[in-house]
Amino acid sequence: MKKILVLHTGGTIAMKEEEQGTIPTAIHPLYSTIESLASIASVTVDDFLNLPSPHMTPALMVDLAERLRERTERDGLDGIVVTHGTDTLEETAYMLDLLVNWQLPVVITGAMRSSNELGADGPHNLITAVRVATCDEARGKGVLVVMNDEIHSAKNVTKTHASNIATFQSPQYGPLGIVTKRDIFFHHTVTKRESYPVSRLTKKVILLKVYTGMDRDIIDLAMQSDADGLVIEAFGQGNVPPAIVPALKELIKRNIPIVLVSRCFSGVVQDNYAYEGGGRELRELGVIFTNGLNGQKARLKLMVTLEKTDDRELLQSYFLQ
Repeated sequence: MKKILVLHTGGTIAMKEEEQGTIPTAIHPLYSTIESLASIASVTVDDFLNLPSPHMTPALMVDLAERLRERTERDGLDGIVVTHGTDTLEETAYMLDLLVNWQLPVVITGAMRSSNELGADGPHNLITAVRVATCDEARGKGVLVVMNDEIHSAKNVTKTHASNIATFQSPQYGPLGIVTKRDIFFHHTVTKRESYPVSRLTKKVILLKVYTGMDRDIIDLAMQSDADGLVIEAFGQGNVPPAIVPALKELIKRNIPIVLVSRCFSGVVQDNYAYEGGGRELRELGVIFTNGLNGQKARLKLMVTLEKTDDRELLQSYFLQ
């Protein structure tokens, strides 16, 4: 029987509804579910954190990756399941994917309904996640997100709805696979994987979304914090209001990398438009283009890769992987 580690970090899956609101529980409500997993795997539990996921930080994500590495080496694990709050689940999943070249299955799951709500989805998601973690076909695919009987890659998945249990989707790409009562089916796989092993994060990266009428003031204010990099969520294919272009030029002259993503749900940034503030001008300025990452993931990737290099050409190659 395969050895699976279930590591808890908190979130709605570890909460219950009370009169005053939804709150963390003193005793994890999934313990009874874990006991029922004995027929699926040999499960050990690690109560690593008990935080609402908005309290998660990139530094804690690095600590989590180190904890998982240590447990894998010490315990000879066959797979890992991490329970996590859904608000920042996609970020933690992607960070873990960036930091470690995982070969064993690493699965992250959570819940949209707290443990004592009618129709609570946490127990089912946990059981499904453990089943995927025991699946040989899940090996070598990097970090997987398993929710609502679907299997998604950490890179492409995102939370799309504030409360629906089918919130996690992979726009443009779709899920890697599905889970049924008796089987696990992978429809396609991750074609490119990357890892940047770092043990700490020292770089500060700001994420800004463009809007109509935006001027340079918000960029100037943001960069007063001595940030090491900037991610811009641009219009459409990668275009920005012309009033912010001078500020972007100044940052590039200071060798502060600027990464461009689209604020659209699907698609990638391109250098098609040659007007002022268009993607062509931004490319010529030295702005780094991405291949479909959303803003929050691009920020994490820039934080990680800046620990390796500040060379713009090398960073550009990283962001096209």
